[in-house]
Amino acid sequence: MFSVFSVFSQSDSLMHYLELATKNNPTVLQRYNEYQASLQKVPQVGGLPDPQLEMGVFLSPMELMSGYQVADIKLMQMFPWFGVIKNAKDEMSLMSKMKFEAFRDAKLQAYYNVQHAWFDLYKVRQNIRISEKNVELLKTIERLTLVKFRSGTSTSSAVSGGNMSGNAAQSTTSGSSGMSSMSSGSGSSTASRPATSSGSASMGSASRASGLSELYQIQIEAASLEDNIASLKNEEQSAVARFNSLLNRPQKTSVAVIDMLPIEPLDISYLSVNDSMFTQNTMLGMLAYEQQSLTARTKMQKQMGLPMVGVGLNYSVISKSEMSTSPMNGQDMIMPMLTVSLPIYRKKYKAMQTETNFLKAASEQNYQATSNMLQTQYNEALQQYNDAGRRMKLFYSQSQLAKKSLDISIKTFSSSASDLSDILRIRLQLLDYELKQVEAVVEYNKAEALIKRLIIPELPPNPLKGE
Repeated sequence: MFSVFSVFSQSDSLMHYLELATKNNPTVLQRYNEYQASLQKVPQVGGLPDPQLEMGVFLSPMELMSGYQVADIKLMQMFPWFGVIKNAKDEMSLMSKMKFEAFRDAKLQAYYNVQHAWFDLYKVRQNIRISEKNVELLKTIERLTLVKFRSGTSTSSAVSGGNMSGNAAQSTTSGSSGMSSMSSGSGSSTASRPATSSGSASMGSASRASGLSELYQIQIEAASLEDNIASLKNEEQSAVARFNSLLNRPQKTSVAVIDMLPIEPLDISYLSVNDSMFTQNTMLGMLAYEQQSLTARTKMQKQMGLPMVGVGLNYSVISKSEMSTSPMNGQDMIMPMLTVSLPIYRKKYKAMQTETNFLKAASEQNYQATSNMLQTQYNEALQQYNDAGRRMKLFYSQSQLAKKSLDISIKTFSSSASDLSDILRIRLQLLDYELKQVEAVVEYNKAEALIKRLIIPELPPNPLKGE
């Protein structure tokens, strides 16, 4: 555990890459800018309508009893019905919170994508390491086979020479016998000598052919593994490029992975599903804020169907008239004004409210569908988590047994007590178990990351506080 912690504390650890993804991932930055833009809508809807200023100048002053009207100035300020601005601000504030949840969701998704890509890269590199180790193992078996082949050839020659000497001695002994015995012994010796020599030559030739066949079989296996390693290295380049794209940096930038993924079991509280487990999920948070904003919009639309009140001032500029004797001659006139809108066309207001009700119902259905989807994803991730944990134990046990069996077979191979086909078969089993064990470890960590993504999302830094 200390070695795992020291690896994760390095600058090229997974936590370091997660921090880079938070700062550089384009999707995260997009959601953050959208959230900042939504904050600017709150003061937009929270202000009053712009006042209206009307100015008119008479080209020829209008004659009045108290002078000549030169110009007319009107200033009007409209006021929405009580509560319209408040509900509009509430709606935009809730929409901003929804955007913030979208920003959180993008950040958490970036976390998960980076972990997923990092685990894939770990899997590819582990497969390369295991395959290269198997190539070295095949080279060792090839050397043992070559030694066995050479020792088998010399032994075959020695056996052939020994048989020939024995036949010569047998014929000499037969020559010193009696007449009938000599005829019988001579015929037997003459018949057996060519058969023994031919059998020894056939055995030596068969041994050499069998040895060459074993060497060729090993070389075929090694060539297949080397081709697989070349394919895995190409896959590694693609995995590195895919990982760097999530960090928004050059695709050929080197990526570090640890030698062994940690296996940390989840807490038991995460292993049983219930509705309250998803309360902190960002997707449900977005939909919840959307419903609240639609409720505020409904209130605002009801109040928009009520009259708007305008308060204004009319100022008339009047010049003096020489013909007027009125005491108000030349005095400007000020007239307060009151304006009331008449929302008599009710169809558009009813349509607005009906539209919002449909949107709210759709949002509620979307919330339920998303909740069901999250529960389904959780169940699938939990099943993957349990299956991967079981397969890790199984393949680890099988790989250990296969490794012991392979060691025994290699030790007995040089003494001809083991067949090459058995060694190659056990080696293939060991390779398969090791690759499957790596895959199970990767699937285990992926499932754990997905469960945490669904249930216990980590709160990102609050952009309002500049953290």
